[in-house]
Amino acid sequence: MLVKFVGVIVGIFLCSCSLAQKDEVTDIIIYGGTSGAVTAAVQAKKMGKTVIMISPDIHLGGLSSGGLGWTDTGKKEVIGGLAREFYQRVYDKYQNPGAWKWERKADFGNQGQGTPAIDGELRTMWIFEPHIAEEVFDEWVEEMGIKLYRDEWLDRKTGVTVEDGKITSIRTLSGKEFEGKMFIDATYEGDLMAAAGVSYHVGREANSVYNEEWNGIQTGVYHHGHHFQALERPIAPYLIAGDPSSGLIAKISAENPGKKGEGDHKIQAYCFRTCMSNHPDNMVPFPRPDNYDSTQYELLVRIFDAGWKELFNKFDMIPNRKTDTNNHGPFSSDNIGMNYDYPEASYERRQEIIKEHEDYQKGLLYFLANDARVPRELQEEFQRWGLANDEFTDNANWPHQIYVREARRMIGEFVMTENELLRKKPTPNSVGMGSYTIDSHNVQRYVDESGHVQNEGDIGVHLPGPYKIAYGSIIPKMEEINNLIVPVAVSASHTAFGSIRMEPVFMILGQSGATVAALSLEKGLDVQDLPYEALKAQLLEDGQVLTMDNRILSD
Repeated sequence: MLVKFVGVIVGIFLCSCSLAQKDEVTDIIIYGGTSGAVTAAVQAKKMGKTVIMISPDIHLGGLSSGGLGWTDTGKKEVIGGLAREFYQRVYDKYQNPGAWKWERKADFGNQGQGTPAIDGELRTMWIFEPHIAEEVFDEWVEEMGIKLYRDEWLDRKTGVTVEDGKITSIRTLSGKEFEGKMFIDATYEGDLMAAAGVSYHVGREANSVYNEEWNGIQTGVYHHGHHFQALERPIAPYLIAGDPSSGLIAKISAENPGKKGEGDHKIQAYCFRTCMSNHPDNMVPFPRPDNYDSTQYELLVRIFDAGWKELFNKFDMIPNRKTDTNNHGPFSSDNIGMNYDYPEASYERRQEIIKEHEDYQKGLLYFLANDARVPRELQEEFQRWGLANDEFTDNANWPHQIYVREARRMIGEFVMTENELLRKKPTPNSVGMGSYTIDSHNVQRYVDESGHVQNEGDIGVHLPGPYKIAYGSIIPKMEEINNLIVPVAVSASHTAFGSIRMEPVFMILGQSGATVAALSLEKGLDVQDLPYEALKAQLLEDGQVLTMDNRILSD
């Protein structure tokens, strides 16, 4: 009887605790662990709101702490608010002499992407090591007292409750349930958005959809050097040159690429931004994957044989003799054509895709360092490099975040297109600015009409200058969900997203999205009904750059 009594009391206690927790409704719930998720959480807390950050990731910062330390800044004068504060905090980290363990600060140089790496005048640093970025994000969240749940995955099937056009609660796979008044989906994939029933698109729209030029299939377009047109001679795709019956070598699709300008459901290639070191005391030799298969890299051998020697062109230097190494050339770290189902895939299937990309890229590094078919002078230089031993130390020095360049994109109140970026059409109600080139990596590799290998999908379209990003591009349609903001999987065409998708912009939009949520709560309004003038005033007060008139200039 005593045992039964104790059991009843415990049951009542647990029930009451559960009810108490359920009755405690958080002002703003942020789902995601990206850089945009962090700035959204910080801004919400700064505006006096209760905040819970639910991250499917263990490590905060997404690509900003996942290897992309060679920041795609575009025009730095339009990066304001908390995004700029992040780069100022990075600058402060490197003022400590102890941060320069593997090289002297004076030996680093000051080269960045379109901007000096270190801007001493405005105390910002745009180029950094992964662990430094992660330290900044972690310290920021702790400093602000943000309640954070790591490694919590949204139940995408039944874990989102919607009542009368509003999300009321979300549940994770572990069974935790969170009630909130406002929600922010700050994932690369747009998982919360999709589970809530918001409209979205995956793949490239046809040019006719938004009257664009650079959307859709781009056969015959060669903007960068990431194609076979730049080689001294064409490359045969078949196991036996000239014999289609012998079959295709690895990493070439047998599918027809489609007609130029038409849409498809394919997405630009993913890769890992590997952090390498050439310091002998801080490098780990490239490991041989368990399922290593050298035939996967036969195409690269043929490219080398055709005279290609640009192997080291994207070994972009970050502090302490390390790199942010990105894709470069017709065959590189981009695993073309192997990610098409990722945006909509189950968590289990996504892990399979990520593992396949990891095996491919690790195998590529091992191949370059060890296979006798690699030109000797390139291989000898490559063997001076290895994975940085002091980065990603809980993941065998491999990045914890795959580069999800594009997944789902919301179809919201306003869709950003190349026409707004190229200033062919005006952009209403700015919540931030972007400035990077319209950029897409390759989408498919196929056999062209001449019987040779070709890549398709890589574009780089220069802009007339920085552009505004519309308020309507971060909120769903009025008839769908009224208390959700989406600052990462934003409402944009494939071409527009190719510029918007940069980490500084995600941080800018994360801050602006949280401002929308906080002000909408204060005024008792749906996010679609918030007066823009009130939003604009708050954003300007908090240092956001909304137009070129309030861009940040040197003193």
